[in-house]
Amino acid sequence: MTAISYPVAETADQALNAPLAFAERAREAVHAAGGAVEFVSESVGPTFVSEAAAEEAYRTAGFPPGEWRTLRPVIEGRPAPTIRPVNLDGRRWPKPAAAAPHALWRLSVSYWRIVRDGADAIPGAAARRLRRDPEAQGLDTRALQALARQPMRAVEPQRPLDIGLFEVRLPEAPDRIVPDE
Repeated sequence: MTAISYPVAETADQALNAPLAFAERAREAVHAAGGAVEFVSESVGPTFVSEAAAEEAYRTAGFPPGEWRTLRPVIEGRPAPTIRPVNLDGRRWPKPAAAAPHALWRLSVSYWRIVRDGADAIPGAAARRLRRDPEAQGLDTRALQALARQPMRAVEPQRPLDIGLFEVRLPEAPDRIVPDE
């Protein structure tokens, strides 16, 4: 089985039209980009009514779906209504008032995005404070995206469990563990 070569680019449009290079693994992408990269999948281009129409449009444009370019259904428009359960006439859920929204098709590009060092990097301690700060609701979009990309880390490493839930240490022999009855 061969690995898929993904484009190395700064944006999804650049990955589709003029990528810097193609790389199968992260270390190859880092070498091609000359810096840090992250693997992302983003939607690009217009939406289409059917999958066949999207395939035909991208095939004629020279971007046939496959490998790192895939067509995905998207729901655009109003969000789904919140339906509360009711118990009327032996039915738990009411009949939906409107038809389900029609799915549209859009091209999704998976690529190695070049990470630029800069203003959207928030240090770990600052992010931890921001998560607990009630005034942090007014953060701008870039700061929220930086928080979402940052992994949550524990303050200290978790200690390994030395005994189970129903086991105890004997008071007269603390080095022995016995089942609790």
